[in-house]
Amino acid sequence: MSGAFLPYGRQWLDEADVEAVTAVLRGDYLTTGPAVADFEAALAERVGAGFCVSCNSATAGLHLAALALDLKPGDTAVVPTVTFLATANAVRFTGADVVFADVDPETGLMTPETLEDAINRAPKPPKAVFPVHLNGQPCEMPAISTIARRHNIRVVEDAAHALGAVLAGGEGAAHPVGACSHSDMAVFSFHPVKTVAMGEGGAVTTSDPGLAARLSRLRSHGMVREVEQFRSPELALDSSGAPNPWYYEMHELGWNYRASDLNCALGLSQLKKLDRFLGRRCAIADAYDRLVAPLASVMRPVPRISYASSGWHLYVLLMDFSRLNRTRRSVMVELRDRYGIGTQVHYLPVHLQPYYRNLDRELRLPGAETYYERILSIPFFPAMTDADVERVAAALSGLAGEKL
Repeated sequence: MSGAFLPYGRQWLDEADVEAVTAVLRGDYLTTGPAVADFEAALAERVGAGFCVSCNSATAGLHLAALALDLKPGDTAVVPTVTFLATANAVRFTGADVVFADVDPETGLMTPETLEDAINRAPKPPKAVFPVHLNGQPCEMPAISTIARRHNIRVVEDAAHALGAVLAGGEGAAHPVGACSHSDMAVFSFHPVKTVAMGEGGAVTTSDPGLAARLSRLRSHGMVREVEQFRSPELALDSSGAPNPWYYEMHELGWNYRASDLNCALGLSQLKKLDRFLGRRCAIADAYDRLVAPLASVMRPVPRISYASSGWHLYVLLMDFSRLNRTRRSVMVELRDRYGIGTQVHYLPVHLQPYYRNLDRELRLPGAETYYERILSIPFFPAMTDADVERVAAALSGLAGEKL
């Protein structure tokens, strides 16, 4: 082993981030203060959305989006099976059923064709679809949106991997992921391994003011404080007709999904460096592409899509473990123990998880299963040096028995 251990992902913080959080600690608000509004405004402006509602995780954001669409028992929603558990679980939290869509075996992305297949397999017309932008690469949203609208299906983008990704439009137009040009809402994650870190945190963007208002209400216990919305004037108003200053109402069941000022201050500081983070991630990806090219007989990167720029959350290899004469486990253990290199698998298809298999034991999604059998995420974060990248590539070359 040479050098410090390299995990597959890690945050990159500097003194500006520390100072931003410290300023909150020295101020008057630790939660529900000005840092929350500042972060939401900055993220909405960055992605070109009309509204942004922050929350304490992308899981919470996905749940809020499902609730805002009134998903409930008896409804169905389509979710691609290659994703983190939260995408499907957020649908189940509402009592609705998940219909899993297959994915492209090369990219892991849900396609227009696999969406159509899922709609046709659904026991009843789906109410929503949750396209997942995987590894930083967006799904083909214009075509997916067209299919969804034709079937009267609402669209929520799981953009946890894709902050900074941009879809190409006609005549040179560009559509940042999060602008919701082809969806009702988009959900972001700010976990430490993501491009921008809040510690724990998430956000939902939308251009629909009604959805934005409902998301805001649902993330805070379903409470209403606006006088014009009160339904019990005998409780809300004093004898003169003036509103009681302490009063609030709950019109529907909500949750405590708010993000704190501490998290949002860190997120805002990190968001200011998004272009630098993306630039470095892209440079590392280009270097990996060049360095692993000689190993194409046993491993190659997930292909880059042509219709969008990536948010570059993960760098994933498609590995031929049989030609390496190794199992994936043995490769991961050797990289860890011999070379000090951490790896991960993103993800076991959710339809193979025991909970979901109990709901449909017969489901087979060959594209997803082919993708899963080959993938390995290698170290990929902007604080990596060129020497770190070369070290990872040399270790992979050592596994392949070749020299770069």
